[in-house]
Amino acid sequence: MKKFAIILSGCGVYDGSEIHESTMVMLAIKKLGFDFELFAPNKEQYHVVNHLTGEETNEKRNVLVESARIARGNVKDLKLLQAKDFDILILPGGFGAAKNLSTYAIDGEKMSVDNEVERVILDFYKSRKPIGAMCIAPVIIAKLIPDSLVTIGQDSKTAKDIYTFGAKHKNSNKTEVVIDYENKIVTTPCYMLESNIAEIYDGAYNLVSALLAF
Repeated sequence: MKKFAIILSGCGVYDGSEIHESTMVMLAIKKLGFDFELFAPNKEQYHVVNHLTGEETNEKRNVLVESARIARGNVKDLKLLQAKDFDILILPGGFGAAKNLSTYAIDGEKMSVDNEVERVILDFYKSRKPIGAMCIAPVIIAKLIPDSLVTIGQDSKTAKDIYTFGAKHKNSNKTEVVIDYENKIVTTPCYMLESNIAEIYDGAYNLVSALLAF
């Protein structure tokens, strides 16, 4: 039976993992009869945002500890994730993907990727194991795998940056997936477009189904 690894980036859309996307992709995996394990970097997150007001606070929080909120405590340090132990990798979105897993939200086209995130993604890629990414997370794939084809929906600025990385972008609508058959990559826009939670589930389900088809 195929087993999924999911990389979280905290808890909450503005400074961590998008909760709906993370939960819906876990639900889709279980609905399709498969298992997953959750991982996150054990480091301080870029900043903390009050999700009621949208304002930055003076708090310090840890990405792994915050991810444990979504995982109900069952999450492991990303350093323990080895591609050989899993069949498929998924990165949900949320600003944590662009602030904690990478620096895209801060540095744009000059972004860098967290060392452990880079290691894991490239290990899966070199092992010819499928990789899925949701919302803004496909920019990380585009940065690390320059000839990849991804989608972040229809945002022209982000699409331009993806081309700058040497990757390709395809516009997509809500719930749609874009499949890069050569590189075994599946991406879906989720909340990069105006979506509701039912549409997030449909997109997650389509993503997982496409990954399983490889």
